Amino acid sequence: MSMPLALTAYTATTALGVGCAPLLEALRTGRSGLKPCDFESAALATWIGEVPGVDDVRLPEALAAYDCRNHRLALLGLRADGFEAAAREAIARHGADRVALVLGTSTSGILSAEAAYRERDPEGALPAWFDYRATHNTGALTSFVRDLLGLRGPAFTISTACSSSAKAFAAADRLVRAGLADAAIVGGVDSLCLTTLYGFSSLELTSPEPCRPCDANRRGLSIGEAAAFALLERADDASRIVLSGWGESSDAHHMSAPHPEGRGARAAMRQALAQAGLTPSDIGYLNLHGTATPANDLSEGTAVAAEFAAHPGLPCSSTKGMMGHTLGAAGAVEAVVGALALEHGLLPASVGTQTADPAIPVQVVLAPQRAPELRHVLSNSFGFGGSNASLILSRGEGA
Repeated sequence: MSMPLALTAYTATTALGVGCAPLLEALRTGRSGLKPCDFESAALATWIGEVPGVDDVRLPEALAAYDCRNHRLALLGLRADGFEAAAREAIARHGADRVALVLGTSTSGILSAEAAYRERDPEGALPAWFDYRATHNTGALTSFVRDLLGLRGPAFTISTACSSSAKAFAAADRLVRAGLADAAIVGGVDSLCLTTLYGFSSLELTSPEPCRPCDANRRGLSIGEAAAFALLERADDASRIVLSGWGESSDAHHMSAPHPEGRGARAAMRQALAQAGLTPSDIGYLNLHGTATPANDLSEGTAVAAEFAAHPGLPCSSTKGMMGHTLGAAGAVEAVVGALALEHGLLPASVGTQTADPAIPVQVVLAPQRAPELRHVLSNSFGFGGSNASLILSRGEGA
């Protein structure tokens, strides 16, 4: 990759807490933020990753039309770790028309639509307060953040299920390399709603216990919510973390099931390695998509084992046992996990995994480990319909 981009600021707000501090503490100790499902009185025997304090967030009065859970979560995340201030400083440096905004989400503000449908009048009309354009619409997330920050550059939402916010990093890199922007704010926000909770339950994919990625007795996923953001600017000698490569593919094998041999997953990882100019043996840690569903974990493990056949001892883990599967936000959250692993020299554990499935041929990290020599991290995000994305983050010259 020519002219790599540096992550000059980043943040993640998850069920573990607001900002990177509680996430880092969990990565070091193996703590989980999952809890039994009690969201919106959902009658489901499953566990979820709910972010604390979302309902207490108030949007600025000028942006009141955007009010919904997803945008409250977005604002909570933007204000963590001084990220909003860092973004505004970058906008001042580069100009409001030279900073791109690319965000990922899958359900956006659909919780508002759910509430509106429950309030339909006898003729079926939705209540006057419901504004689809500013809430439920997937483009509303980017519009909200753009208006909040006063941006005038390229701005769009990517909604490709669980690969959405990982693909935002790739899209931002293309924009900068094409000369359409000098910097980019990327990330993802997905909030809890009944559609995803009952939808995944209807597919028999939710676990009645905290999810157990890559476990021999895994029973499904735990749905979570999160907001994660990164500021990407051209790297220099002071850069600590850089986006060194990315790969994307579409295997189109099935509407909701991965290709059993992980062909699309393998293609995305191979492209990321090639773009970064790295070999499989250069990767020191791989953050698995690892949703804890039987088919996903086996498919991904098969793909990883094939692509990294020359590096069979590669440490791998899924961090979804800590905060749940955050859907469209997962790629950005796990990019932040990768950045923290590089910054602090650690290998995150696959929290929830008790007995690694011998049919999944990867080296699963079962307890947090120190890794001071860690230099390159690969993170996978794979979505419904075969939409795959892999990111490689590396320690920069300033690390």
